[in-house]
Amino acid sequence: MIDNKTHWEKVYSNSSPLRVSWYQNEPALSLQLIRSTQLALDASILDVGGGASTLVDKLCDEGYSNVGVLDISAQALALAKDRLADTLHKVEWYEADVTCFRPPHRFSLWHDRAVFHFLTSKTDRDRYVDVLKHTLLPGGHLIIMAFAIGGPTKCSGLDIVQYDAETMIAEIGPDFELVETGHEVHITPSGMEQKFAYFHFERTGGD
Repeated sequence: MIDNKTHWEKVYSNSSPLRVSWYQNEPALSLQLIRSTQLALDASILDVGGGASTLVDKLCDEGYSNVGVLDISAQALALAKDRLADTLHKVEWYEADVTCFRPPHRFSLWHDRAVFHFLTSKTDRDRYVDVLKHTLLPGGHLIIMAFAIGGPTKCSGLDIVQYDAETMIAEIGPDFELVETGHEVHITPSGMEQKFAYFHFERTGGD
């Protein structure tokens, strides 16, 4: 069985980041949700599974000055670093499995578009939430996007878990209050529709 890191290194080595199904030229919803938090431009933001995503480019363009990108794939991060050569030093880059990540400092916002739904093991989901609690500051914001009920059942050849508000709240736990939720239909580069759900939480408990 191929481990997660090997799988994602292979994906980004064999496919253009412009052709993978989750690619977005303009991460409009993510930007909208991040702006809605009204965080200061120097607030610390972590993009979990950011890899080759263009979200970091857009955040830097908008003046956010304390952005980190976490991804399990060195190849995915290398693609983003090559693209951002002129502003490379302005971004913190973390190559790690999110379920094992140990942050060097805490963040005001945790953004995850399409990582959490790959965690099919309850143990991995519990580890994710534990890392989240060690990483996100009290009063901080959690933005998660995942395949919605009725959406895809697999992605990149891997099984996934679908979510609605009830099931996501149950996974994230009582230290977080749901601020906003909704749906988005993502159109893949090949023209297929994928139904996503998004969840914006504020951390109200913990230390």
